[in-house]
Amino acid sequence: MKKIQAIRGMNDILPSDSPVWQYLESTVQRVVQGYAYQEIRFPVLEQTQLFKRSIGEVTDIVEKEMYSFDDRNGENLSLRPEGTACCVRAADEHGLLYNQQQRLWYKGPMFRYERPQKGRYRQFHQIGVEAFGMSGPDIDVELILLTARLWQELGLTEHVRLELNNIGTAADRRQFGEALIAFLQQHEEVLDADSKRRLQSNPLRILDSKVPSTQALLVDAPVLSDFVSADTVEHFAQLTQMLRDANIDFVVNPKLVRGLDYYNNMVFEWITDALGAQGTVCAGGRYDGLVEQLGGRATPGVGFAMGVERLVLMLEELQTVPAAIKQQVDVFVAVANGYSAQAMAIAESIRNALPTLRIQCHCGGGKLSNQLKRAFNSGASYALLVEPDANGALDEVKIRHLGEQATNESVRIAELSSKLQALYPNA
Repeated sequence: MKKIQAIRGMNDILPSDSPVWQYLESTVQRVVQGYAYQEIRFPVLEQTQLFKRSIGEVTDIVEKEMYSFDDRNGENLSLRPEGTACCVRAADEHGLLYNQQQRLWYKGPMFRYERPQKGRYRQFHQIGVEAFGMSGPDIDVELILLTARLWQELGLTEHVRLELNNIGTAADRRQFGEALIAFLQQHEEVLDADSKRRLQSNPLRILDSKVPSTQALLVDAPVLSDFVSADTVEHFAQLTQMLRDANIDFVVNPKLVRGLDYYNNMVFEWITDALGAQGTVCAGGRYDGLVEQLGGRATPGVGFAMGVERLVLMLEELQTVPAAIKQQVDVFVAVANGYSAQAMAIAESIRNALPTLRIQCHCGGGKLSNQLKRAFNSGASYALLVEPDANGALDEVKIRHLGEQATNESVRIAELSSKLQALYPNA
């Protein structure tokens, strides 16, 4: 019988990989909580219309990449391809937005049908941060400061750079789009096929084309900054000055437009070259019209999302994860035959006294010599040998150091927790 395997592009996260994921997620949680952001969780399935109305029907995500289907009641549903629209829907549905300020964050799997490649999968994971009810540039700066602090905590500051742009209001972009279309139609014969398709449906996405001939043509194209309104120019000027005051380096990239229709005013991306080809590890911006667009009352919003898989790759490639993170066992308890109950009782008493210590108690019997081999292979620093003395008494255990020079030390059971506390002062 043929074995059933995982769906292409939807990967298992194995025990050897999960410590890095846990390290990243716990660091993010510590940082966002330091800014008083609260976690929100929402379903992986939503009505397809939510994404058509928010992302835009003529975007690649909606046209090509969503996992959509009709359920048994004939309702068209989609696995969520991104989190912002879901967060807005959930927050508005439960009355968290109107005339309120909210700072929210979330994490979880997203789904897009695209060609799997390293760091980019059909089921991928994102961490998102969203802020509602604040229209000034100060909340934009707070989000960027939050991400900068996260890079510092993860040891990635030297490997990322910040790019910003002011994309104006929806009306500004419509005027710019008309001028861009008029220019590109004069040179349509040299456009790549994808850009030709986007010419009428989503011309701003042509600015993000990776085709060299299209990029060369865009050198002489109209510039979005010539069309943005005075209000957004002032907002962006205040934002950039506040970033300078906070010593955050950035580059204004006039071609940065983002791939989702709901963005307005300020957009940003953190970009890295650490994974070979240039890649975005975190991106976001303002979306002041999205709540109203989805049926709620007008509420300003700003947020970002980061790809977990890509950040995990960076952490592993740059070797910035502390070695202790990957160690899953601190103390291995080896047990003489017939003393499993006593060994488990000893392990439980240690867990009570030192709750952060990771203790693996051997189960299944066998020779102590074979158990010690397992102790070495577990990565533990110490092994406890639970075996009676020559008289059959069990008043003490041996602590074996599992380093290059293995040494034994006998310790009374009553003093064991104190001894381990000295060996692990931070436990």
